[in-house]
Amino acid sequence: MIHQLLFTQFIPATPEDVWDFFATPNNLNALTPPELHFETLTNPGPMYAGQMIAYRIRLLPGLRVRWLTEITHVREGSYFVDEQRAGPYKIWHHEHHFTAKSGGVEMTDRVTYALPLAPLSEVVRWWWIKPTLQRVFDFRREKIALHFASR
Repeated sequence: MIHQLLFTQFIPATPEDVWDFFATPNNLNALTPPELHFETLTNPGPMYAGQMIAYRIRLLPGLRVRWLTEITHVREGSYFVDEQRAGPYKIWHHEHHFTAKSGGVEMTDRVTYALPLAPLSEVVRWWWIKPTLQRVFDFRREKIALHFASR
């Protein structure tokens, strides 16, 4: 089964500052909860379409997996998309949209995902995957607010 999550956040900063922050893949480390032991394995530099970025993430204590994503679409200042090429999901498609608003930027994340081994994985999704993704995006929301409040 395919699932979708939608998150929005207002960021009180200039569109250029917001874009510069999110167009730097290494900033993802600071936006990921420490219990996931997120680690960027490549030094990706500035974002561009076709860019491949390798990570390692802890799914469970003692179980770390590699995750390879590709930046598939970039419209500078407006949006970018990353898609999993290898990793824990059957499908991972993450759209990041940035819309200039009075006093800042509205950021919208749309995540479309599917788990392997469906329909068995649906039980795991309800008690583990969905709450974990919610915690990841809640943590991210807090870190983004702190980062841009300090500017």
